[in-house]
Amino acid sequence: MNTLHLLLLAIVQGITEFLPVSSSGHLILLPQLLGVEDQGLMLDVAVHVGTLGAVMLYFWRDMAKLIIGLGHVVTGRFSTPQARLFLLLSFATIPVVIAGLALKQTGTMEALRSMKVIGWTMLIFGIALYVADRKGPEAKQAAAWSWKDALLMGLAQAIALIPGTSRSGITITAARALGYTRTESARLSMLMSVPTIMASGLLLGVDVAKAGDWSLLKEASIAAALAFFAALLALTLMMRLLKSTSFTPYVLYRIALGILLLWFAYS
Repeated sequence: MNTLHLLLLAIVQGITEFLPVSSSGHLILLPQLLGVEDQGLMLDVAVHVGTLGAVMLYFWRDMAKLIIGLGHVVTGRFSTPQARLFLLLSFATIPVVIAGLALKQTGTMEALRSMKVIGWTMLIFGIALYVADRKGPEAKQAAAWSWKDALLMGLAQAIALIPGTSRSGITITAARALGYTRTESARLSMLMSVPTIMASGLLLGVDVAKAGDWSLLKEASIAAALAFFAALLALTLMMRLLKSTSFTPYVLYRIALGILLLWFAYS
């Protein structure tokens, strides 16, 4: 892969990962716009892993709680707030792990990487985000996260395996529909990305090790590092903006892009 493609891949991933506009959809569209070969799922996952570092750094206090929570669970202390957060996050991750393995085994994931699919998901789930953000009350904080809410948000996250849906977008949509504030919806969404991206990164590592393609590993490492810095900047800006603005600007972008993609796909 040439340097420009690798750089753009990392920047696009870093900026779009935490915005509810679908980073995977943009990564699929990027090579089509550049007129180059698709970079494939391995590099897509690699830049996602880079953004994982940004989440863990930005939400370092929550990461500390999760580590402490893991220790509490291992030692049988299930009733602490840290253990509860760890268990809820683990529970919310189960649906996407099952769905991801099913898509990987059947080869369906590659079949979904099309402009038509991305166009429709951009449009449909953009409208869903708008409705949830407008109608959902801003009443709940992350501390009120329940088993029911974790399951519903986890099921929503599984749907995000369809390109163009947006993992952050659909989990934020679910959280807003359940009554969480905008900032807390984004916070829960970002925390839910941690185990999901870790699982994807593990599968990537296994695939690279089996293939023995160390040049690909080098490209993946560079892309991941670049994506980390872009993601940290985008995440910081979004969390600040959510204190004073709604998700409407992202909705308008999704709808406009969705319509444009469908026009190209069907024309």
